Amino acid sequence: MDLNRLRQDSEFAWRIPVQAPMTVPGVLYGDREQVLQMDDKVYEQLRNVTMLPGLVGPVYAMPDAHWGYGFPIGGVAAFDADAGGVVSAGGVGFDISCGVRLLHTGLQAADIKEAKSALADSLYANIPVGVGSEGSISLDPATMRDMLEGGARWAVDQGYGSADDLERTEERGCISGANPGAVSERARKRQRREMGTLGSGNHYLEVQRVAEIFDGPIASDYGLETDSLVISIHCGSRGLGHQIGTDYLREMLLAAGDFGLTLPDRELACAPIRSDLGQRYLGAMRAGMNCALANRQIITHLTRAVFREYFPQAELTLLYDVSHNICKVETHVVDGVARELYVHRKGATRAFGPGNPDLDESLRDAGQPVLIGGSMGTGSYVLAGTTESEDRALSSACHGAGRAMSRRKARREYGGRQVVDELAQRGIVIRSPSLRGVAEEAPLAYKDVNRVVDNADRAGLARKVARLEPVVCIKG
Repeated sequence: MDLNRLRQDSEFAWRIPVQAPMTVPGVLYGDREQVLQMDDKVYEQLRNVTMLPGLVGPVYAMPDAHWGYGFPIGGVAAFDADAGGVVSAGGVGFDISCGVRLLHTGLQAADIKEAKSALADSLYANIPVGVGSEGSISLDPATMRDMLEGGARWAVDQGYGSADDLERTEERGCISGANPGAVSERARKRQRREMGTLGSGNHYLEVQRVAEIFDGPIASDYGLETDSLVISIHCGSRGLGHQIGTDYLREMLLAAGDFGLTLPDRELACAPIRSDLGQRYLGAMRAGMNCALANRQIITHLTRAVFREYFPQAELTLLYDVSHNICKVETHVVDGVARELYVHRKGATRAFGPGNPDLDESLRDAGQPVLIGGSMGTGSYVLAGTTESEDRALSSACHGAGRAMSRRKARREYGGRQVVDELAQRGIVIRSPSLRGVAEEAPLAYKDVNRVVDNADRAGLARKVARLEPVVCIKG
């Protein structure tokens, strides 16, 4: 990226100054070298977003930002419905409410040494994974509606987990305002047999070792100890979410002229929040979020059942579950005034700081756990939301390492079997239905997650708490 087009606000913040037809600035987070290495497309996409109507404050790009559809992945933007603000399906993405949940096991790394391969085989056998994967749950129309309205709460009511899980889940497991009637029949059909499945791409289930603690008091509040084992589940709303995105992007693009919208990029198709189309999309998107929350809840139940076979003493309790492809109605203080805003986070994670009333009381002193997924060979992180992040990025942080190369290029550079063998030499067990998919997700196909997290910490977006290393990875 050409740094001459940016103004440096601080060591870790870079600004795209307002120039017509922009209405607000863009702000990119990262150190000099990191921003220099970002694709020019990130600059173009971030600048395009600043031209949409009804924006409040800057549009942000997180340290893991890279090219996406419409919004850059790692993009954050807030709109005011009362000021003509819009909702953009491209600002949410196709994998609606893709997110991460982290489970404690109560085990130490040494506890699973002898059973590691067998545990990996059992997780792989019991949790469907891969393109088009289907589970044992089949939803009839009435049950589909209940799931889309109820989210993880519906899953718990069906016996998949306990009410305690909901207290540590974003929106207590169910976002209000979901409208199953706004979800197309095709989207429902795609999801009928996909509940409790991981899917493909960068989705995974990992058994991870807490390798390093950076903030002892917060780690203690979160129940994290060095060498303890945790489980990370990364997946979203599967075919239903993708179809919702496809359906509404098409409809928004066709309707743009009727709303008097001039789109800087057709991928930024959007609709006024107050319009019928905007409201229908929000209702469908919230149904997609509930689908993702229910999906991760069911996978949690399946994972607990596998662990009970090998480790009856293990208690898989939930630390947190948070989404990173979503539009949420939140109250933020802008220029000293509290305003209700529609915050788009695409490949970015909510990072509420200490004292936020939306957090469970047990987490309110430490701040929200921010779960950062790395690649299957590099590790992941737990961070904590900060008070400063409210002013710096609408209480938002990065969501992962961010791709450094396309999936096509990764396939040319790496062989799936090569990646599996190299990780095995490091003690990391991989199970996947697709060696091609493993090649696409090779560790070096991603940016340096350590640097991404360090810069998020230094920029005040979130505080480093713990680093996690993979032990077993079930890969989509």
